[in-house]
Amino acid sequence: MDTVELLLHPVRMRIVHAMHDGRTRTTTELCGLLPDVSKATVYRHVGLLAEGGLLAVEEERRVRGSVERCYRLHRDRAVIDAATAASLSPEDYRRAFAVAMATLTAEFNAYLDGDGADPVEDLVGFRQHAIWLSPDELGDMIGELRDVIAARMAFGPGPGRTRHLLSPVLFPAETRAEPVDD
Repeated sequence: MDTVELLLHPVRMRIVHAMHDGRTRTTTELCGLLPDVSKATVYRHVGLLAEGGLLAVEEERRVRGSVERCYRLHRDRAVIDAATAASLSPEDYRRAFAVAMATLTAEFNAYLDGDGADPVEDLVGFRQHAIWLSPDELGDMIGELRDVIAARMAFGPGPGRTRHLLSPVLFPAETRAEPVDD
């Protein structure tokens, strides 16, 4: 299975999100982070991610007569590069978007179903804004957002920190404007 196929599944995407902090985790720990997903399903998808090279076995240890594996995410492999993205068809993009929305919905439901969920206190937000931008302005904005987000992605787990999911979605809401001659 190639990277696109591996990532285009809501459970596998949730596993990738859970592993993105650089920590090693066992499948049992991942089951604890995805309590709404059956253990058999988590084990199956961890196996597929490992077979596909997105998860690496960092350690194996004996636990009550069986082998427990600790996995680490290969973050550099858990991305769809620009060349691959450019080769995707509109149907591939529809499927990717549907998976992204299903993953986001599952993550949000798991949050709401968790103990102590408080959307107001936790500053949960989801908004849509219509903005008018030229291609250069759009490129600038994306670069600025990447800089802001990348700086915070460098923060690791620590006291007082809670893992948040940020899921920007950007697409034109109408046909591309024709260039204006000055």
